[in-house]
Amino acid sequence: MWWAGNPAPRETVAWNWMTVPMTLFDGRTQTMSVDFGAYIDPLSSTMLCVITGVGFLIHWFSTEYMEDEADFGRFFTYLNLFIAAMSLLVMANNFMVLLIGWGGVGFASYGLIGFWSHKPSAAAAARKAFVINVIGDIGLMVAIFVMAWVVGSTDFSVVLHGAFLTPPGEGQDNPVFPLTQAIAVFLLVAAYAKSAQLPLHTWLPDAMEGPTPVSALIHAATMVTAGVY
Repeated sequence: MWWAGNPAPRETVAWNWMTVPMTLFDGRTQTMSVDFGAYIDPLSSTMLCVITGVGFLIHWFSTEYMEDEADFGRFFTYLNLFIAAMSLLVMANNFMVLLIGWGGVGFASYGLIGFWSHKPSAAAAARKAFVINVIGDIGLMVAIFVMAWVVGSTDFSVVLHGAFLTPPGEGQDNPVFPLTQAIAVFLLVAAYAKSAQLPLHTWLPDAMEGPTPVSALIHAATMVTAGVY
């Protein structure tokens, strides 16, 4: 592994996605730049190994398991979208790019769980997974927007390295303190929905209504670990 001798994170920017003028929480005005790129560190590399490793095995198994299905191509379209979205999620270099992967995973899981949509139970399971995942999506979006309002950036390097540290002695008197609590709550909602934690867990048992490879993909340390990640 490349990080064995050099654990330093590596970031590659593909292009500037958007530039947004905005007024921050403290009244300052600035331009927020959002880049589309990849951020690789030991954690994301480990997750990529899990995603691609499990994904490869499930693809291999599915070629025979699903070979008699009329919608063979549709199944693999959703399956490939799922793996691509999970990979984008763990390689994202900022929260906006992460949000794209996050939403893509939810959409692909909806298509996979409801693959046999002619079965009422499968259609109901897909709808339940979609609704609960959208609750998590909304939580993540609100958290990101509040981060951007407070910090003026969605980059991990800004948000995760002391941007929300409360100055010594101020504690709860700091006007940013309630916003940091709100961010934590909305991030927890997102994580709970995606990783199927109480009380947003009811979609996971119903995911068994999808084809067997789908159940393996969702339960076997891929989708449910996105919330933990």
